[in-house]
Amino acid sequence: MKNLFVVFFTVFLISSCSDEIEGDWDDNIHLSTRMVNFGVAADSTIITTKGEWWWIDSIQLNDSIYRYSNDSIDLLSDAYKLVEKEFILVRKNTKTLFIKMNANKTGTVRRLVIGLEAGDYFDSVTVIQAAQ
Repeated sequence: MKNLFVVFFTVFLISSCSDEIEGDWDDNIHLSTRMVNFGVAADSTIITTKGEWWWIDSIQLNDSIYRYSNDSIDLLSDAYKLVEKEFILVRKNTKTLFIKMNANKTGTVRRLVIGLEAGDYFDSVTVIQAAQ
């Protein structure tokens, strides 16, 4: 009886395992590009998506991390604008992200990474701006 229980329990454990990893989602944002290069002067670009259900999850400019609370800006809404000294991000609608970087007068290359999330899928757009 004990052997039968061990065999049954082993079969149950093996059959309950799955090859799928929870949270391992396929690309549901579908960015038009993940990398943008700007010169020293102020410049802008538009990134489009095929997916509509995404939001900005994180923003990092070189070593600075920008955080926005849900009280100040609803990052889950279809349209909003984030304005900082060095850049402006505008979610124009569910499929369009406008990125503008002001002129780079720092003397060093600037790297802006905009993290996007849709459920358990994460992606990002990186903007490299040349140094003066």
